[in-house]
Amino acid sequence: MSTLSDLMALGLTEYEGKIYLALLKESPANGYQLSKRTGVPRSMVYEALGRLHSRGAVHKSGDERKTIYRPLPPEQLLDRHDRQHRQLIEDLQGGLAEIYTSHTEEALWSISGEAAIYSYASQLIEKAVQEIYLVIGDEALEKLRETILSTCDSGASVGALLTGQGELACDQVSYHPPEESEIQGMEHMLVVVVDGQECLIANLERDMTATVTTNKNLVLISRQFVWMELFAQRVYERLDPAQLDRVDQEDKQLLLSFSNKS
Repeated sequence: MSTLSDLMALGLTEYEGKIYLALLKESPANGYQLSKRTGVPRSMVYEALGRLHSRGAVHKSGDERKTIYRPLPPEQLLDRHDRQHRQLIEDLQGGLAEIYTSHTEEALWSISGEAAIYSYASQLIEKAVQEIYLVIGDEALEKLRETILSTCDSGASVGALLTGQGELACDQVSYHPPEESEIQGMEHMLVVVVDGQECLIANLERDMTATVTTNKNLVLISRQFVWMELFAQRVYERLDPAQLDRVDQEDKQLLLSFSNKS
């Protein structure tokens, strides 16, 4: 985005943004000069300057026949917007909380889009009190690592099945065999199960969709899936060659991939 677009995102109109930027480059200036520099029609310059002045974004000096303007310094403008937005958010938190009624619905809810999925996953992880179970690949791990570690540090236990090569310094961490991850389509899967109460299951490849639910049966199945995978990893890591020789060749190869034994 351009600087002008960013100013417009703060609430300025296109004309207001152009005039403010022109004043930053050279001020003081009158309406005629600003119209020539910005291309804003003279009939609109004074209207835009009036709105900027009422917001405190510009200062003016002189009388109606000869008025000049200067900009509020950027740091002061942004600090004012920051304080106003923080106050707005605080007011909304209180006002919306009074309106919102939490439900324990067990429906399946769909989330679409990468940003929305990671935002919900992050919030879900943050609210964990007792435990988090994860199936997570490298890309998702990088985006959620700090949130996971922070929640881990807060006392919640973390069981993570990694489908990539990343590292995670938490309680129970195991690596799913790459070949099996590819066969089972788990490379781009993200599963988050929190406190046995809610789970998110996402496909982060092309679809960029996720399913979220508090359905007790589905949450239990999701939690049990990750728990069993982690349990199997711990068992496989303790198998010795003699025990491996007693199983079928196909199963042996699978066990070898889990335990990294040779």
